[in-house]
Amino acid sequence: MNLLLQDKVFIVTGGSKGIGHAITHVLADEGAIPFIVSRDRKSILETVEEIEKKEGKCSYAFAELTDPKQGQDAVEKAISEFGTIHGLVNNAGVNDVVGLENGDAEQFINSLKKNLIHYYIMAQACLPCLKENKGAIVNIGSKVSVTGQGGTSAYAAACGGRNALTREWAVELLPHSIRVNAVMVAESYTPLYEKWINTFPNPQEKLNQIESKIPLEKRMTTPEEIANTVAFLLSEKSSHTSGQLVYVDGGYVHLDRSLNTSL
Repeated sequence: MNLLLQDKVFIVTGGSKGIGHAITHVLADEGAIPFIVSRDRKSILETVEEIEKKEGKCSYAFAELTDPKQGQDAVEKAISEFGTIHGLVNNAGVNDVVGLENGDAEQFINSLKKNLIHYYIMAQACLPCLKENKGAIVNIGSKVSVTGQGGTSAYAAACGGRNALTREWAVELLPHSIRVNAVMVAESYTPLYEKWINTFPNPQEKLNQIESKIPLEKRMTTPEEIANTVAFLLSEKSSHTSGQLVYVDGGYVHLDRSLNTSL
């Protein structure tokens, strides 16, 4: 399917690692121009080089997204370079394990800055261009917002906020034909996930336990599978889809995890 993304410019926060890295590559493969916004200089430059080797286009801005001005400056750089923006993927964030019992108010607030506040800042900065282009926003969300996880109050609150903003923006931006959706992630094997798995005494055993509870094919969702859905939601092929929380998770959240593969 041709998603008709040729030469369209999409900002991807955290677009050089994990799921963001996959989103950047899929967009470039579709002929779009991903614009990475992140603070990790090394991985950004590596990602740009990877895409250019495939004769794709990619650009970037270094930014610490907890600083509103740096986020706004990154958007201005993209507009200066390409003249406009057609879509935004809010992806950057980290599960920083700030719980109720083992956390404090300052940590909680800082976590919201890392995981939620910049979603608003980036969307607001991109809005004039999105209105001109009848663009799209995709927010990357997490199962934690609906299932809980334990010991991660701040991240859960941020992810719940992402869901709410997705629906709120979809309503507010109806007059401008700007579509806003979220892609909900459950178990996807990224470098951060691997780092977490390796904190267990027997990482492979823990991984096997988790995969056994994923109904569809008893395996992790790949970052590329998530990225493909993001690209579709950014494209005109999803022209009447807005306000949706799309679960790309092999049925992890909504299907009975006791299902047997023989069914």
